[in-house]
Amino acid sequence: MPQICILTAAPDYFEDLSSARANYQRLLGDDIAFRHWTDPGDLAGYDLVLPLLVWGYQRNCARWFALLDRLEQQRIKIANPVSVLRWNSDKSYLLELEKAGVAVVPTLITEALTAKDIAEAAQTFGSDELVIKPPISGGADGTFRLQKDQPLPEEIAGKTMLIQPFQPAIEQEGEYSLFYFSGAYSHAIIKRPATGDFRVQEFLGGSESGTDCPPGAQGLAVQARQAAEQILGTGTLFYARVDMLRDPDGYFRLMELELIEPSLFFEHAADEGASFRQAVLTRLA
Repeated sequence: MPQICILTAAPDYFEDLSSARANYQRLLGDDIAFRHWTDPGDLAGYDLVLPLLVWGYQRNCARWFALLDRLEQQRIKIANPVSVLRWNSDKSYLLELEKAGVAVVPTLITEALTAKDIAEAAQTFGSDELVIKPPISGGADGTFRLQKDQPLPEEIAGKTMLIQPFQPAIEQEGEYSLFYFSGAYSHAIIKRPATGDFRVQEFLGGSESGTDCPPGAQGLAVQARQAAEQILGTGTLFYARVDMLRDPDGYFRLMELELIEPSLFFEHAADEGASFRQAVLTRLA
């Protein structure tokens, strides 16, 4: 049996990985290895390394990018490739996708956030309510929902940040995620925040459920994935989760293209993840 390693969060990471680990063992066998991304040791002996559980990498960016450099230098067989992981680590990729014609949630980037930036963004977007987040982020770390006249939180003042107009659909309908393995569509879910919140993460009270893929969603998802492949000059991405919601006019817009460590929600897939397993076996062959 080929040797497979899945990179996981650091030992002190606060979220419970046990369910995710059990799912990967169910699909890929009990003999797959799990190693912490912060200290993975020698990975050269593995036939395939998957960074699917490197949750929290945004909290130690220097170490994360150093690991990517080492994986690249040692030519470790990793999927998605290091070039994809490095590009996808910084959400400024949204501007590249927008330039390529993908409908993204409108996004501005400021190198040192000020109240003036907030006021100007509100005017540009025609929105009095904004979402502010770091370009390298995950799990809603450092993400704020602000009215245009609110004082800047100290945690983000003067820092490089992304600014987006708040999308009411996150509360009214939810956020859709579509999943692709080796370019083939697998399943879709819809995620909703807890009442009074705008963040959909489960540890913040959010919830998710399986759903049929709504009309228009797959077109955007395929366009975003293929645009990334063209920008990066890669073949078909091994796995991709495409997060989107409807804008106030009812059109889908890309929120994020998750190519590093997305939760894959196999429990909502009709095949319970069999297509992911087949994609792994095909890649190994």
